[in-house]
Amino acid sequence: MGLLSGLMGHSSKADIGKLQNEFAPILVEGEQLVSAYRILRDLIVFTNKRLILVDKQGVTGSKADYQTIPYARIVRFSKESAGILDLDAELKIWIVGQPQPIAKTFGKNDNVNEVYQLLSKAVPRIGLRQTGTAPCKNFSTVKI
Repeated sequence: MGLLSGLMGHSSKADIGKLQNEFAPILVEGEQLVSAYRILRDLIVFTNKRLILVDKQGVTGSKADYQTIPYARIVRFSKESAGILDLDAELKIWIVGQPQPIAKTFGKNDNVNEVYQLLSKAVPRIGLRQTGTAPCKNFSTVKI
């Protein structure tokens, strides 16, 4: 991702191999990174068990907030696509017990559709959510 793209808030697909060391200490047994997207310095990371949102803080970005969202706790999500005069798209994720959604802004031609597709495959169906067991067994094989 170029500097100008990054400054404009555009996202890019992140290299999972390069993220392995950073995430190894927080992954549980059997958990694998599936896909990741960078927006400025922040990350949206999909594992086969949860969604991790990383908010890099400070001037150097060495301080980071890791927010875990189990797929079973995602109530709904939406994508507002970019229009002719609107240069960005927005992804919103609603979590159980949170009145306001988590919102992430993507550039017009960025990976919002890929992220939306991954959420569609990862978030469990209503019947599975009610039992409290919503495994994403085949999620690690998703190719986008």
